[in-house]
Amino acid sequence: MAHMTGQSREQTSLFPETLDEAVGADHPVRVIDAFVDSLDLAQLGFSKVVPEATGRPPYDPGDLLKLYVYGYQNQVRSSRRLAAEARRNIEVMWLTHRAAPAFKTIADFRKDHPEAIVGVCRAFVRFCREQALVGGTLLAIDGTKIDAVASRKQVVTAKELEKATAAVDRKIAAYLAQMDEADRDERAAQTDGVDVAAAVAALRARREQIQQQAEALTGRGLSQWVRTEPEAKLMRTARHGHQVAYNAQTVVDAKHKLVVAFDLTNDGNDQCQLHPMAVAGREAVDGDKVAVVADAGYSNGEHGQRCEDDGITAIVPRAETVNPEGKEYFTRDQFSYDAESDSWRCPAGETLTHRETSWTEQKKKYGTKACADCALKPKCTQAAKRTIIRHFHEDAREAMHRRAISDPEWMAQRRMLVEHPYGTIKWMMGHPRFLVRGLKKARSELALSVLGYNLKRVVNILGVPALLQTLLSSQA
Repeated sequence: MAHMTGQSREQTSLFPETLDEAVGADHPVRVIDAFVDSLDLAQLGFSKVVPEATGRPPYDPGDLLKLYVYGYQNQVRSSRRLAAEARRNIEVMWLTHRAAPAFKTIADFRKDHPEAIVGVCRAFVRFCREQALVGGTLLAIDGTKIDAVASRKQVVTAKELEKATAAVDRKIAAYLAQMDEADRDERAAQTDGVDVAAAVAALRARREQIQQQAEALTGRGLSQWVRTEPEAKLMRTARHGHQVAYNAQTVVDAKHKLVVAFDLTNDGNDQCQLHPMAVAGREAVDGDKVAVVADAGYSNGEHGQRCEDDGITAIVPRAETVNPEGKEYFTRDQFSYDAESDSWRCPAGETLTHRETSWTEQKKKYGTKACADCALKPKCTQAAKRTIIRHFHEDAREAMHRRAISDPEWMAQRRMLVEHPYGTIKWMMGHPRFLVRGLKKARSELALSVLGYNLKRVVNILGVPALLQTLLSSQA
């Protein structure tokens, strides 16, 4: 019995006569083509939509955009790899009409149109809303750290600069000691073939450079600075310790797990992201009253109050309170607050009254003189007296917490909503790491990843034929 074989390389009649025959009528790549063709690229901010009358003809920005959307959906993000795919991948050839731009042209397109690319992602969210794919009642917010281009070795902190200065000073002192010894021996200032004077001059120049970096940090009011990518920061990540990264934020609609809003920040935590992301999500779904659910990292009383003022119901648990002095001491949860008298009642039955107000930190401090003679003091604090701190917006924070713990399903539903999109997005990114520098350009990369996820999701929900028919009818 013979082997199963393909066709002869010389038999051309069996290969499709047109490139269109090589791509099935229900192939997902046709969705990318139809969606991009439905956009007003000039209004979104893309350049060269209408070519100049003279000069070298540019590539169609629609073809370059299709190339990027396809690439980010299929783990091909590098401009060099995209250039290679344009010459060997039949799907890409069909998508770009066999245009094969150089990698530099592809890279420049992404670099020159960061805001327009973000607009493309938001345009698809609007399309999904128009097709009733967005519920607009419950939204889930979450964030994740994505590595930046810069290496961790490029991070400059005040502590590291202090260590570097001390190390340089030790080397300078050692060389100066060698020079003094050489002078006593009436020999030239050289040791083991090393020009000591030149080495000292180089070290002093290095010390001056370190000092300038320290002054720049102080002058800008920064605690850290990344040399090759100033907008990125050293952040604590879930599995890889501290890395130079950006903080990606997404808002997921509960109906079909579509990402309806996103942002990229260089904040190291999520403390100040609840209200802006909740507002962005509500605007994206065009809802009047929405509920947003997030984890304890978003627990912020001031933001909870802002959400309440804007008609947004925030469901956010707060982290379990702990006593920084040790687990054997009473936590703040064991003290009860009385709003009418603005005071606290401790486990011993004593009253802690208002003692101090910090308007800059927006918090109040409460204390009592009864701590000195209290029998429960060994279980309360090792300090002279116990102090309780209450933030101005503590009521809003507690309201969010009560909503979250009222039903365990809130947090379970949050996990199901937010983890699925991030899992797909990180899979599409391959190694989750941005390829471009700067917050604005990295945000456009995140937009391409979110758009790729949403396209895949809608294809799975509606199917290619129905989605194509809707997109083509919107162009008519």
